[in-house]
Amino acid sequence: MNSNKLPIIGAVLIAILLAIYASVFVVNERQQAVVLRFGEIQRVHTEPGLYFKAPLAFAGFDTVQLIDDRLLRLDLEDTPPVQVSGGRFYEVNAFLTYKITDARRFREVVSGDLASAEARLKTRFDAALRRVYGLRGFEAALSEERTQMMTEVRNLLTSDATSLGLDIKDVRIVRTDLTSEVSQQTYDRMKAERLAEAELLRARGRENAQAIRAIADRQVVETVSEAQRESEILRGEGDAERNRVFAEAFNRDPEFFEFYRSMAAYTAALQQSGTTLVLSPDSEFFRYFENADGKKPAASNPVSNNN
Repeated sequence: MNSNKLPIIGAVLIAILLAIYASVFVVNERQQAVVLRFGEIQRVHTEPGLYFKAPLAFAGFDTVQLIDDRLLRLDLEDTPPVQVSGGRFYEVNAFLTYKITDARRFREVVSGDLASAEARLKTRFDAALRRVYGLRGFEAALSEERTQMMTEVRNLLTSDATSLGLDIKDVRIVRTDLTSEVSQQTYDRMKAERLAEAELLRARGRENAQAIRAIADRQVVETVSEAQRESEILRGEGDAERNRVFAEAFNRDPEFFEFYRSMAAYTAALQQSGTTLVLSPDSEFFRYFENADGKKPAASNPVSNNN
């Protein structure tokens, strides 16, 4: 072989190797590929593997655009407050997950630019949230309707996402907060409601207390009346028993009974402090002091004078 041809052969081999290298591309499991020729889509590869294309991309031949095939997330944060039913505004944070399922349409609509696609999707996402919140009050986002609201937002985004070659997998509302103005208004309203409820409870308590006091007062009156009635009955029975005992004692020993009555009279007359009683020794009052049996002693006979 002529040694002058070796450089030529080497150059040809290098050119062939470069052509082969430029004709081969790899798509991994996280990607999908769109093959373009002079800017026109030739084919789309969604499965991982080794593929071939025409070389010399700089001359307008086949070029490959790799597009993400993973599950992607778009956050909606720091947006203007969302107005709900009733005219109030709330701060809402949400996110969605999506996937590029139609690489051809994705290339045709946004030239395969993920940032452009997300900018459009974010605008429609914000509009869908405002529409769903506008049909409900603030409490709906904190109740069981929250799941239904997220489903409605997803349904509203489906057609727009499909037009971009995207598929919305899920929508989540992360946070729904009151704005500072609405928060203060809500706090004032809740405070007024609690004060009104407390006053109602106090009024009911006072009413119940009055009813209980009335019942207690009635029971006191009834108890006192019953006690007085029983005491009068007992007092009458006691007086009757006393009179019976007195009568029986008088019948058994009239003289002792007279003595007892005299003692009772002495006690009643002399029990007051400072009382002075002036009586004649011959008074009937002192009759039992002269003779224990209540009889005056017989007068002694005068001594006869025999003179």
